[in-house]
Amino acid sequence: MERVKQGGSILVIKLSSLGDLFHALPAVHALKHGLDAEIDWVVQREYVELAGCFDDVRRVIPFDRRQPLRNVGTLLKDLRAERYDYVIDMQGLLKSALIARLARAKRRIGPSFHREGSRLFYHAVAGPRDKERHAVEENLDPVAYLGIEPTAPYFGVTFPSVALEHGGPHVGIVPTSRWVTKDWMPAGFAAAGRFLHEERGATVYLLGGPGDAERCADINRMMGGHAVDLAGQTSLVEMGSYLAAMDLLIANDSGPVHMAAAADTPTLVLFGPTSPTRTGPFGKGHRVVQSDALACRPCFMRECEFRHHRCMTGIDADRVTAVATEMLDARA
Repeated sequence: MERVKQGGSILVIKLSSLGDLFHALPAVHALKHGLDAEIDWVVQREYVELAGCFDDVRRVIPFDRRQPLRNVGTLLKDLRAERYDYVIDMQGLLKSALIARLARAKRRIGPSFHREGSRLFYHAVAGPRDKERHAVEENLDPVAYLGIEPTAPYFGVTFPSVALEHGGPHVGIVPTSRWVTKDWMPAGFAAAGRFLHEERGATVYLLGGPGDAERCADINRMMGGHAVDLAGQTSLVEMGSYLAAMDLLIANDSGPVHMAAAADTPTLVLFGPTSPTRTGPFGKGHRVVQSDALACRPCFMRECEFRHHRCMTGIDADRVTAVATEMLDARA
């Protein structure tokens, strides 16, 4: 544990991915308020607008991962606009450690999960390496290292409000993820959405990026066209606004789950090859549904070694519908 002063400035480096940014929010909140510090944040350029919604962040510094060398001059100017008391790297990769080294700082602190030789660029590493805990808890290691008294994790994010024109309850569905192995069947999402619409009077919103439009359109067709299909029609911030307005989100293990959970929207998450212990929705009021026990789960693989994908195909739509109904009742 280090001796720290109050009222300084801290540079946080957490470049990506979508869900990981939200996992870092409780740590950022604790650093800001525990040390009465100003927080700047380096993030990949595609997340700059989103990071602007983080309540505890004073300044967002973009990192262009696609053309890092072409934009290094601008990055260096932004990094050196202030001398920081601490640079805290929450990414743990060589590129994030190099960014930490470029900044002007008294101390550079890295994460327990550092790799790619990034340890060489830190003055210290916070916490023991322990991957059998939630990513939120892992990111809180620098808070303990700096001697800040622990408090309940708080996700400081405010999305612009959005007016929903259709009647409630409002149920969001995000049917895709970054791994094919984490995706539940479109027919399952359609069955759950159709039941909630017909039996509970829910308005179902299909959310995703441009690459998710085809799958969302298929689900809407299976629902008889009764969903509000917003796939490819929102920015990340706008998606956050819709997620915050939902009474329930049903999704695969994906970034929008953590956006919704941070905004206090109850989430029902379908898990297969990954572990809810590690990346499940953080906090109370959320539920996880998995298939029956399989010896190969979790495998953390982007391709199913056995080609049966049973950890996801084995999730029953009736079970998802039942849990969703229980969650809506609890919300009501």
